[in-house]
Amino acid sequence: MKITVRDVPPRSAWALEQAGGHPPLGRLYAGRGVNSKEQLGDGLSLLLPPSSMKGVIDAAVLLADAIADNKRLCIVADYDCDGATACAVAIRGLRLLGAKAVTYIVPDRVVDGYGLTTPISQRVKDSGADILITVDNGIASFEGVATAKALGLQVLVTDHHLPAVVDGAIKLPNADVIVNPNQPDCGFESKSIAGVGVMFYVLLALRAELRQRGFFTVQPSAEPPQAGLAPSGGAIAQPKLDALLPLVALGTVADVVKLDANNRRLVAQGLKRIRAGVMPTGIASLFVAAGRKPLMASSFDFGFALGPRINAAGRLSDMTLGIECLLTDDAVRADELARTLDGINRQRRDLEGGMREQAFMLAESLFEEGEDAPPAVCVFDPDFHEGVVGIVASRLKDKLHRPSFVFARSRAAGKENELKGSGRSIAGFHLRDALDLVAKRQPGVLLRFGGHAMAAGCTILEEHFEAFEAALSQVATEWLDAERLSRTLTTDGALDPNYLRLDLIDMLEREVWGQGFAAPTFSEEVEVLSQRIVGQNHLSLKIKHQGQPIDAMWFGHTEQLPPKVKLAYRLDAAEWNGRRTIKFLIEGVENYE
Repeated sequence: MKITVRDVPPRSAWALEQAGGHPPLGRLYAGRGVNSKEQLGDGLSLLLPPSSMKGVIDAAVLLADAIADNKRLCIVADYDCDGATACAVAIRGLRLLGAKAVTYIVPDRVVDGYGLTTPISQRVKDSGADILITVDNGIASFEGVATAKALGLQVLVTDHHLPAVVDGAIKLPNADVIVNPNQPDCGFESKSIAGVGVMFYVLLALRAELRQRGFFTVQPSAEPPQAGLAPSGGAIAQPKLDALLPLVALGTVADVVKLDANNRRLVAQGLKRIRAGVMPTGIASLFVAAGRKPLMASSFDFGFALGPRINAAGRLSDMTLGIECLLTDDAVRADELARTLDGINRQRRDLEGGMREQAFMLAESLFEEGEDAPPAVCVFDPDFHEGVVGIVASRLKDKLHRPSFVFARSRAAGKENELKGSGRSIAGFHLRDALDLVAKRQPGVLLRFGGHAMAAGCTILEEHFEAFEAALSQVATEWLDAERLSRTLTTDGALDPNYLRLDLIDMLEREVWGQGFAAPTFSEEVEVLSQRIVGQNHLSLKIKHQGQPIDAMWFGHTEQLPPKVKLAYRLDAAEWNGRRTIKFLIEGVENYE
């Protein structure tokens, strides 16, 4: 591994510090492209305006008309955390805004597959709905949308995924309205907004449309309208939608979208409310189930504690459990659902462990010891579970630093000859674009595919596995040079010993970090005083940092380190018997695998 130091424009760092920022924070933010105090503001007034998102005004009109006419709405959600939170935001928000009949359907990963399919559209029609609303899916659901329209349903697609390209041109489904910042001619600047964020923006626009129609009284309210009130003439108080922000924050971080300025503001606003004890009952229960403290909530909690518990339902069971946990206001019911999700997540971890080891063995069989791994890695085992392939692909990508796909046999009846694959990528390799090129070069190999730059999925026939593997490897050979294939960890450089303090750690934990806005990682040469293996798979060390002894942990590694070594590390606080101490969490070691 090569450890580099992030470039920090000195003037930007100085300006941030002079504006009242903490000196280390000024340097950290400047290294992430922030050059003014204004860019750090997280007020709701600083959010990008809803009107800049193409289709959002038309969506507001469609939904306002539906509320006025008491039409029945049905949400079609995705089965991951982004989809679950988007569904909960849609249902809670629409009810706050006066919709009387709002239901949802979430596809089963195994039985239904991804997105709005023809059978799902039929189920929506059979449920008695008048309007079908997709959240976090639908932009490539051509047949599902066409079926819904043929059945007489109005269709609103809200999504954030990239649209399909057919014969060199972008193709969109024939929905009544599409809201997606990644569709052509959309001027919304935050192209990386999550599906839950898109739905939140639709609700903001809907509230503005209803306000313009005189739907609300003057006083704002966080309570749903009372049954029997007519949806016109100032019948209900204007609701406050900020109660939805904890859900928006959770889905945004869990979907690992880039935390640009707008997304960071959404996450920061959600965290503020959770730390103040204001959150949906289910989120509070998930914090308890995960053993985390809402008063100290961080983006880490969303990505590594709450998010995985929601995702586990969609991977191994039924995402209805996750959505119901986010929808219920009954504390007893929320606790029960959160404990169930925690149990499913434990099963997921056990299943993932076995699959991960098998995937590593299969990947290592693709190259000789001492050789470099191929430019892209694809593995398949008949015993793999399709609900966990994405997590295992991520682990494989981390281990080998290669774009990685993991395939499992479909468990859907009649589709046993199909393989479901999930991929994760490295910087410089746009995974969805790579799949698009594979589809063009090998017509018929990819039955379905979609996704983002860093994560994508596809379905192939088992007999085409080797053809897919070869085609993806060829694209990787063309797109990735030696520098891209070399593992490089960019850090914030050495940590001034004056700032090796618990209050700095607490300050950093309160900030919003995540994809595209990496948590602070420092690097420098240290002296290794002692080291031992703990828990079979981890290395516990005592090191000397700037003359001061510090405890450190290197999780998932057991290799003994030399007496002097250059480390990349994150700061952490360990607590034992009421005493807090500083600990380094090792992220990498230079030129040492």
